[in-house]
Amino acid sequence: MKKILFMLTVLLTLSSCQGQSKRASERNAVAKTSEASQKTDAEWKAELTPEQYQVLREKGTERAFTGEYWNTFEKGKYVCAACGQTLFNSDSKFVSDCGWPSFDKAIKGAVTYHKDISYGMNRTEVLCSNCQSHLGHVFDDGPKETTGERFCTNSVSIKFVAAKK
Repeated sequence: MKKILFMLTVLLTLSSCQGQSKRASERNAVAKTSEASQKTDAEWKAELTPEQYQVLREKGTERAFTGEYWNTFEKGKYVCAACGQTLFNSDSKFVSDCGWPSFDKAIKGAVTYHKDISYGMNRTEVLCSNCQSHLGHVFDDGPKETTGERFCTNSVSIKFVAAKK
């Protein structure tokens, strides 16, 4: 019963916080082959926390407004929690009030995009291009004065590296 309630909460939160990217069909979904993307499930389970594994490897979603970085705005960069590849710079992070860290652009070549029609929704999934870990989704309801995109990212899928002072 708890699992069903959790899934309903996630679905309602996602549907209230979404807008589909019109440029999704134009994106490159070709994945790079790397040592990290060749790891077995057992290797990933040994390296990641259970929550990280559920989000990064099983395409889960953390609860809104609970992640470490949803309301963090320090200078630095965000890297993949699984392989350490740099994904986002802090200057691309913005307040979106959806409950997850939101960025208006990713580092060029750092992510790949895949069509996601799970849960009856049509979305664009965002993966780390190095290890193919699930990061979140990208929508076209971001800041119009920049890219217009919102990379809705699970905090557990990234790590913050503060800028050197």
